[in-house]
Amino acid sequence: MRDSVIGDSRDVARAAISLAMTADREDEGTMKRSLLEKGIRGAASDYGGDFVPSVLRIIERAVVAAKREGVIEDSHQEEGAVAGAARDAISQITQKALGLSVGGKIGVARCGEHVAVAVFFTVGLVHLNEVCVGLGHRAL
Repeated sequence: MRDSVIGDSRDVARAAISLAMTADREDEGTMKRSLLEKGIRGAASDYGGDFVPSVLRIIERAVVAAKREGVIEDSHQEEGAVAGAARDAISQITQKALGLSVGGKIGVARCGEHVAVAVFFTVGLVHLNEVCVGLGHRAL
């Protein structure tokens, strides 16, 4: 049995990954409600497009979704934390994604001082896809 409290960095990272892996809006809503019962706020956003020109838009979507769902406040520090965690998550999939298309979902979760961003994407051309996950974390 773990002796840590709910909402440590592992719980928040797990929540972000789970949100990014939801299959549809209904599953996403169910997941957000379940997380909220545990004190973790979450947001998610779908994304698809060519990887290289999309990096900035993926980061922006993470920040906008987090603000829209009340995961973060409208402050420079909190927006920067989500943007930095999103960039870390994206950097983990860059080698596979360069020059290809990506599609999937971005998940953002927060509890207390911990915020995590996960990307769960397919990467490839037509139906020849790889699946990849990236994760970034910040403490506020």
